[in-house]
Amino acid sequence: MSSEGKLTPQFSPEDLKRINAELSGKSPQDILKWAIDNVQGLYQTTAFGLTGLAALDMISKISLERNEIHLVPLIFLDTMYHFPETLRLAETASETYLAELHTYTPPGVKTTEEFEAKYGKELWKTDEDAYDYLVKVEPAQRAYKELGVRTVITGRRRSQGADRQDLPIVEVDSTGLVKINPLIDWTFKEVRDYIDKENVPYNELLDKGYRSVGDWHSTAAPTEGDKSDANERGGRWQGRNKSECGLHKDYFEMKKAFEAKHQAALEVAAEKDAPAA
Repeated sequence: MSSEGKLTPQFSPEDLKRINAELSGKSPQDILKWAIDNVQGLYQTTAFGLTGLAALDMISKISLERNEIHLVPLIFLDTMYHFPETLRLAETASETYLAELHTYTPPGVKTTEEFEAKYGKELWKTDEDAYDYLVKVEPAQRAYKELGVRTVITGRRRSQGADRQDLPIVEVDSTGLVKINPLIDWTFKEVRDYIDKENVPYNELLDKGYRSVGDWHSTAAPTEGDKSDANERGGRWQGRNKSECGLHKDYFEMKKAFEAKHQAALEVAAEKDAPAA
């Protein structure tokens, strides 16, 4: 890792262009096999959505074919505001697939009560960017550093629309982290059909009409008119101009913005506490 906090590149821009061309049109299983065989520090980041679960099942099958225990460890970011159903699924899925699960929480806290005491109640309302940084971005970067992560498998797909519609199969973010999107060309229906066919455990909330599940305070079951593939994530962040949680945004920009706000808050607090002249 460089002095700037960036990872040493695994691939040059020319390599990425060639790799994406070679993997174009390949099945998710073939993309996952390529990843297992060719990249360094491979983990799967997941909130146990359907696409991540399908990838988890595929990795398990590849591992069994090779007479190996689950080959790709999991990273789960516990935001302190997941649905109980999501937390149960995380435990069930890791046990079902014998997958090593690493759970990370916001800095300095282990419970919702501790989070709210340290950072305030309903932070997602009062400072959405700070909330995203604390519950997703900082814990993810901490996990990557502690575990030696250099590559992650994600559950993003082009049919989810918004910022995801032009995703490559293999990409490199601003920190040098390689991200692999194996189910990039699948639709929601294809993912759901795979889950049903292979008896993959899934979030109970899907049986109640949900399609994309995040934190309980920012997730709703979509209406009938919102159930197209292009609006698969329509139940997330309703009424807000938002399509990503921060995990897939520029880390350095988010870190800089958070630290600037934090420093400004400290200065305001210091002024209030200073004795009158």
